[in-house]
Amino acid sequence: MIAEELISNEIPPLKTSDSGLKALSWMEEFRISHLPIVNHQDLLGVISEEDIFNLNSPEEPLGNHRLSLYKPYVKSHQHIYEIIKLVADLNLSLVPVLDEHDKYLGVITLPDLIKNLAELSSIKDNGAILVLEVNERDYNLSQIAQIVESNDCRILSVYINTIPDSTKMEVILKLNRTDLRAVLATFNRYNYIVKASYNEIGYDDMKERFDLLMNYLNM
Repeated sequence: MIAEELISNEIPPLKTSDSGLKALSWMEEFRISHLPIVNHQDLLGVISEEDIFNLNSPEEPLGNHRLSLYKPYVKSHQHIYEIIKLVADLNLSLVPVLDEHDKYLGVITLPDLIKNLAELSSIKDNGAILVLEVNERDYNLSQIAQIVESNDCRILSVYINTIPDSTKMEVILKLNRTDLRAVLATFNRYNYIVKASYNEIGYDDMKERFDLLMNYLNM
């Protein structure tokens, strides 16, 4: 998934003639804490709730204020993982998207990112989750996949989590089956450390939590 496929058509950009009060009203309406300011198709920057609260006269046009706006954005061809990293690093509720000529195309919101990440990582698919702990030098995805597939099972997604101040890492697998007994037995036979496993019950609980999160973000 790339940025141009994730653009929301619901959130309009601000103009310099719009007031801070109008910006706050839109933020409340769309449940976001940032909005882009655009002049024609040129992105001037992103304004936050905090920026507006710090204005002396929020009822005046934004163009009347000396704003020190930062200008985060992604290009239309960038992958969803790059977008998520930017949003997480800067604690954004949305991120503007620019084309190859640096012209404004729209924004990607945090709820839309989460929804699409859920689809990309197969979170919404039925199945179990397995967490392995391995030494970094021993990590071998082909062997892990072979163990899983030898038990008539398939890996839907895989993530790596490095452990700080350690030479170990976690390998998080989403599998297409809920009964992990045979898979667990094979990993134990190959001396893998299984840190955690979540069967159908664990999956249902995670899906319920995910649905609650999405309902909250869309309120």
